Amino acid sequence: MEGSVVGVTVDLSWQSSLFDIAPDAGAAPGGFDGVCRHELAHGAWVDVVPGWLRGADELFVRLLETTPWRGHELWMYDRTVPEPRVTHRWRIDAGEPADRPEPLLADMATELGERYDVAFTQVGANLYRDGADSVAWHGDRVAREMATSVVALVSLGATRPLRLRPTGGGASVSFPLASGDLLVMGGSCQRTWQHSVPKVRDCGPRISVQFRHAYPTGDRARRREIADTPVPQPR
Repeated sequence: MEGSVVGVTVDLSWQSSLFDIAPDAGAAPGGFDGVCRHELAHGAWVDVVPGWLRGADELFVRLLETTPWRGHELWMYDRTVPEPRVTHRWRIDAGEPADRPEPLLADMATELGERYDVAFTQVGANLYRDGADSVAWHGDRVAREMATSVVALVSLGATRPLRLRPTGGGASVSFPLASGDLLVMGGSCQRTWQHSVPKVRDCGPRISVQFRHAYPTGDRARRREIADTPVPQPR
């Protein structure tokens, strides 16, 4: 269960050789010529496009320095503990400019939405400050109530693995995501599979930028029926 939210000041350093920043080039989303689809069990799939975002390290530095990062405290077992990462969320249709993402993130949402035929309205950023920051196995909370959904993420900064496994346990698959790589989870992935970012040793900072689309609100009973349907278990 999530507890309080606390503001944090991020002060990270890294070797300049880690990021090859070209200010004159600018960052921009690329095409989908290099997309590779991985068909998973139970109607889930994952698309991966290496180097989808050109100038990714420029965006990494900008988000690292300008995002109002927040830390969350989680209730686990019998005590409150800090979540091992910091986050921020924007809405593309927000009324206040400060609540909307920067234009490049909005452009990325538009290009991804056109590709996957959904309207991405929410943009989130998770900062993993070093290899000790992580996120446990989970499926996106709202998307778990839908038969199918699309969640896209772009990795910035240090290379980290994203792992997926069938809901309830089973053999996992791992996708090492470098700066600028795109990974899209679709079909039943949020219901029938879980994903995580495990702890690693000797790792620099990494930002995961996620794009989520709006979900229907009028058919709550049907959404709950879908969510309550047993997930096939691995044999």
